[in-house]
Amino acid sequence: MRPVLPPWSGTLAAKAAAFITVMCCALAALLGVLVHVQVTNQTVGQARDQALQRLTQATERYEAGDTLRRGAGVDPPELPGELRDLAVAGDRGTMVAEREGRPTMWAAGPVDGERALAVAVDYSQQARTIEGLDRAILWSSGLAIGATLLVGAFAVTRVTRRLHTTALVARRISAGDLDARVNDPRTGLRTDLRRGLRKGLRKGPRTDLRTDLRAGPRTNPRTGPRTKAGPQDEVAAVAAALDSMAASLQGKLLAEQRFTADVAHELRTPLTGLHAAAELLPPGRPTELVRDRVAALRTLTEDLLEISRLDTGRERVELDTEQLGPLAERAVRAAGNGTEVRVVRDVSVETDRRRLERVLGNLVANAHRHGRGPVVLTVDGPVVTVRDHGDGFPEYLVAHGPQRFRTEGGTRGHGLGLTIARGQAEVLGARLEFANAPEGGAVATLKLAAE
Repeated sequence: MRPVLPPWSGTLAAKAAAFITVMCCALAALLGVLVHVQVTNQTVGQARDQALQRLTQATERYEAGDTLRRGAGVDPPELPGELRDLAVAGDRGTMVAEREGRPTMWAAGPVDGERALAVAVDYSQQARTIEGLDRAILWSSGLAIGATLLVGAFAVTRVTRRLHTTALVARRISAGDLDARVNDPRTGLRTDLRRGLRKGLRKGPRTDLRTDLRAGPRTNPRTGPRTKAGPQDEVAAVAAALDSMAASLQGKLLAEQRFTADVAHELRTPLTGLHAAAELLPPGRPTELVRDRVAALRTLTEDLLEISRLDTGRERVELDTEQLGPLAERAVRAAGNGTEVRVVRDVSVETDRRRLERVLGNLVANAHRHGRGPVVLTVDGPVVTVRDHGDGFPEYLVAHGPQRFRTEGGTRGHGLGLTIARGQAEVLGARLEFANAPEGGAVATLKLAAE
């Protein structure tokens, strides 16, 4: 079973810190070993040369019949057995061993057949030098690793903080906040011009769209927005690309909203005249068809205007305390399509009655238009569900929410009703979800905030 790692272990800062630590430890270990080996070889070599030189002097004195100096002797009992065997075999050699509790460099050679002449040189100073060097290597390596970690953590944290900001802005944009920008100082984006673009498209006079778009940041489709002089790193390039994408997306969406609002607004005048003319036609089946189509066109125009107001965020709620059960019953009666209302638990909600009735009416109308009966509206506390027994919502609608005029597989689309319902629900601060019941049928769930 794989161990469960904490969430912070997957962050870029943690990975960078682990990488820096491993590399610093490996580099410190490599340098420490090289220095230790070099100094140890040099120290041991000097002690060996000194011991062999004394052995040569002791051999000359022994052969001349002089008295051996202190530290030299024939077959001393402290002489290591391996070195004794080497000397008896006729070779000269050296070895570091303990003598009277102190490190000693021994040098031994053959004399008088199977006897060994040995010299002992104090090795304590050299051993302390090597131990001190090892401690210095450990302390310096620890300090170097700590300093490198601090500097690396500071540098990586600056980068990850900018990346985190960029990710947060991307999430805000995906959630619908098209005004969100990274505004990294290295990108040189002009925020005031971006705001001027939105203001010009939303509230400015009706001018040519190309003139409005000139107010926005000038963007090259390959390199992104024009930036200030100076080099950019990769994070700044990502921030500039994200801001450029957001500005371009915002310009296109605002232009689309402006176009929709203008079209719907301009259609109202001829539709009013067309409706008046249709009322003057003589009674008959053709007249009924004309009036029906004119009414449908007027409804579509009003829906487009309502959507444009929702898109621009200009809708303001008029809150009041309402009993959810009676309000739902009024909305169903106004729809006039035989929907069953079930009140499991009634609550008081602070809401805009007109907008909530609009949401419930659209959900009920959509259930009758695209599903099959019976259609049931259930009130269970602050949660209202509308369910039919048809084929259910399309997969794209359950996954991504309603989309304007979209059709799936050549079938009839869901128009603007659900789009308006979701928009009005967001204005109310409610959440509208779409799903399919396991036994079949579409289920729309509206979750309100109770008092």
